[in-house]
Amino acid sequence: MRESGTRNAACGVEASGLKDLAAINWNFGDARLFEEAVLRKEGIVASTGAFTAETGIHTGRSPRDKHTVKDEHTADQVWWGNNNAMSPEHFDVLYNDMIEHAKGRELFAQDLYGSADPTYRVSARIFTEFAWHSLFIRNLLIRPTVDQLASFVPDLTIIDLPSFNGDPKRHGCRTETVIAVNFTKRIILIGGTSYAGEMKKSVFTYLNYILPPQGVVAMHCSANVGKAGDTALFFGLSGTGKTTLSTDPDRELIGDDEHGWGDTGVFNFEGGCYAKTINLSKEAEPEIYAATERFGTVLENVPVDPDTRVPDYTDETKTENTRSAYPIHFIANAKLDGRAGQPKNLILLTADAFGVLPPIAKLTPAQAMYHFISGYTAKVAGTEKGVTEPEATFSTCFASPFLPRHPSEYGNLLRDLIARYDVDCWLINTGWTGGKFGVGRRMPIKVTRTLLAAALDGSLKDVGYRTDRYFGFEVPTAVPGVEPHILYPIKTWKDKSEFDATARHLIAMFQKNFEQFATHVDPDVNDAAPVVREAAE
Repeated sequence: MRESGTRNAACGVEASGLKDLAAINWNFGDARLFEEAVLRKEGIVASTGAFTAETGIHTGRSPRDKHTVKDEHTADQVWWGNNNAMSPEHFDVLYNDMIEHAKGRELFAQDLYGSADPTYRVSARIFTEFAWHSLFIRNLLIRPTVDQLASFVPDLTIIDLPSFNGDPKRHGCRTETVIAVNFTKRIILIGGTSYAGEMKKSVFTYLNYILPPQGVVAMHCSANVGKAGDTALFFGLSGTGKTTLSTDPDRELIGDDEHGWGDTGVFNFEGGCYAKTINLSKEAEPEIYAATERFGTVLENVPVDPDTRVPDYTDETKTENTRSAYPIHFIANAKLDGRAGQPKNLILLTADAFGVLPPIAKLTPAQAMYHFISGYTAKVAGTEKGVTEPEATFSTCFASPFLPRHPSEYGNLLRDLIARYDVDCWLINTGWTGGKFGVGRRMPIKVTRTLLAAALDGSLKDVGYRTDRYFGFEVPTAVPGVEPHILYPIKTWKDKSEFDATARHLIAMFQKNFEQFATHVDPDVNDAAPVVREAAE
């Protein structure tokens, strides 16, 4: 077996069980991986210098094909209502078959860290079949120094072989696509998908499992910090503005997707960013645009002109989930150590396509926990023929596919930390106003940025508030620079009775969704549920 690159000679490929490989390429840098990916025709080079790859039939994650091994250690720890169980016996067969499948192949290996806080750091060794996958994960996680590589011993091993197809009968999986997580053996196997995001989310899932018992809440959120050291957390599902709003030229970016929070403060799990690029523009998102147009960036499923190789960020022919993966130092004002102090503000983002939530609301700790566990946003099912109504989406803790443990564990940790460090909590609606999707308009980004800035600089402490009749939280009555009526959603609707019916419909969905969590939270969190207050405001 030919071996190239830098590694710990005392802990080589044999530690993973891989054997009889044609070659293994250890910890290649950006330029060399870029070159290898081009030579192997794994993708093409864009005019910007980015490497562009297509991920085939999988243009996003496959959460239904993710399985967790149920054994004596995980049986009472994992939330099985949210995780597909795989037997240890099926996992062992799958593992042995993947080891056999890898024989005679040339693989790439990256030794990387998850977590910028050394106290909670996981050392992850990722084996990939594609050079561009190795470049991708190198962009997304934290890179050790050369000295650290020389003594690197993995806590977690990921084997990513897109050419391997699972067998449901033989491996206990659902389809040919399989993501198998074994917390006890600290091994994650990925097969049957070329979507690179599965690797990064596998590390996130592992951290979500090991950190809560240590008093750290693992969060699917972005984070930044102001000049005064005021840290802010941004939770939100895809399309709610998490990356856009946290990438602020006046604040240092800690990270755009995954963080931990404990008594040592906030810390990034990653060393890079994974930004959506659909409709990306230099004018609206200059920092992300500049990072995307650099050598070493990896573009997923972004169409390029066949002659000029210029990327078309407006083209959603392949998927709306087009992506850009780049190291965080590509963002000019990134906080490269990935760490900051205790947060001052926590923002829950939702894109309410029903158009009934206000553009901003102040939350009590109980309300924050309720909406965190609910994880609400609303999507427009415009790609489905005949579907014209908004579709509510509840992804608990804004991270349902990555939660090995019950949501109450993360929620209780979050609530305790909010109380301990006196954190202000806000709900911001980046969705619709003046009517639901198809009638109203998208919340103006200028309004969102003005309200967010007022929350972060503390000026919202000096305005009046009203109690929202439908959702019970406090809403500012007037904010400088914002038209007063937009703070009262019902006033932006022509048909007030339709607003009332729509709001009641959404409230019922909130209540129905939360029934599964009601017995796991304190009474005040259940009391934070939205309910129509009959008295006029």
